[in-house]
Amino acid sequence: GRIVYTQMLNQRGGIECDLTVTRLSETVFYLVVPGATVQRDLAWLRRHVRDEFAVITDVTAGESVLCLMGPQARDVLSRVTPDALDNDAFPFGTAREIELGLGLARAHRVTYVGELGWELYVSTDQTAHVYEALMEAAPEITLCGLHTLDSCRIEKGFRHFGHDITDEDHVLEAGLGFAVKTGKGAFLGRDAVLRKREAGLQRRMVQFLLQEPALMAYHNEPICRDGRIVGTVTSGNYGHYLGGSVAMGYVPCAGETAEEMLASTYEIDIAGRRVAATPSLSPLYD
Repeated sequence: GRIVYTQMLNQRGGIECDLTVTRLSETVFYLVVPGATVQRDLAWLRRHVRDEFAVITDVTAGESVLCLMGPQARDVLSRVTPDALDNDAFPFGTAREIELGLGLARAHRVTYVGELGWELYVSTDQTAHVYEALMEAAPEITLCGLHTLDSCRIEKGFRHFGHDITDEDHVLEAGLGFAVKTGKGAFLGRDAVLRKREAGLQRRMVQFLLQEPALMAYHNEPICRDGRIVGTVTSGNYGHYLGGSVAMGYVPCAGETAEEMLASTYEIDIAGRRVAATPSLSPLYD
């Protein structure tokens, strides 16, 4: 019933997969990986599993997932289930099987949008019923697409695999060291993480808020520090809560403290025009 957010690493400490792992039983673990990388991640797992008693099965087609997210998510979900949803009964980072409408669902209390919410994993043949039950109970629900998801996650500073993090980006420089525990024993990439901690970071992932709300960052725009180009935007979108475009990207920081990095003046080059940007190493909206 516990959920862990973590990364699969290569020998260089680069991120091969960004995922959550849910423990369904003593011997069964449920991995949720990016939708675009299922085959890549299956191949990586199978290539590195050495235990003859470990079985890897792709169960993607067997379940659908409906993400119910937002400040009123608990109120809405309580209209269609008798199960307890309060913090004590259902804390963040846990999974529970709950009644939902006339069926059963496995509710995971995790979020990729930075708000209260649940991912509802439903047997494929039950998905339409669960969807209809939610919509009937809460007509105020707004259906959202991937650009909404991207806008919310970028305000929270959540990384997107393929843009902000790849197999070439060190997990510590990506700001994800909290999700990698080196004290648990040997694992692929552990030595690279320890070496980087000892040597220090060469660059850091930084989140930026553009100071002109009408201008948008998308991807690959130059990042300027104290008038000099030092990197490029890995991803950008409009942050509706923050009221401006939010960008993310790596900035060189060898030998510097976080305070020294943030003390500089930053700009993002938008179509040839340099726009002032506020940097942050912690989520601009949390």
